[in-house]
Amino acid sequence: MRKWAVIYSSTTGNTKAIAEEISGVTGADIFRVQDAPTDLSAYEVVALGYWLRRGGPDDLMKAFLPKISNACVVLFQTHGTDVGSEHAVTSFARAAYLLGTDCEILGTFSAQGKLAPALIARRKKSDPDDTHNSPEAQERWVRAAEHPNEEDRAAAREFTLKMEHKLDLLEKFRQAQEARQHAAPQK
Repeated sequence: MRKWAVIYSSTTGNTKAIAEEISGVTGADIFRVQDAPTDLSAYEVVALGYWLRRGGPDDLMKAFLPKISNACVVLFQTHGTDVGSEHAVTSFARAAYLLGTDCEILGTFSAQGKLAPALIARRKKSDPDDTHNSPEAQERWVRAAEHPNEEDRAAAREFTLKMEHKLDLLEKFRQAQEARQHAAPQK
């Protein structure tokens, strides 16, 4: 396995749970974003995990992402919305946009997670016409309360193995490219 760093932000424990699964597969060094090192050059892969706030990474991770440069990155997130929803997918683009220079995104992983009780209480007090307090939203809160579950944890482990396999294939591809370049006649 390659040397991984897993850096996460979590308030309810959702993102931490996924971070621990990724770390468990890779033997990664794992850090809360507040405790993450500034020099990540010793790592071949940097996995960055966050919870969604207003359609993007939470504020702690939002401040950290621009500090990541010249890295092979995996983004992972937890949220109360449905996996694969536009909200969840768009947030990956927002996170990627915040990354520093010369980062390569290897892959992304998303898992539903329970909402903080204080957030649910605030939303219930909001205008009933607000989409964040709609009957559909309240149904999502109920579904999200069961996550991340063992199925999500298993999916995170499987995703991590796929990322390692992808890196193996990329390495073979680059070696083959290099061999072809050296074998080509010089003009």
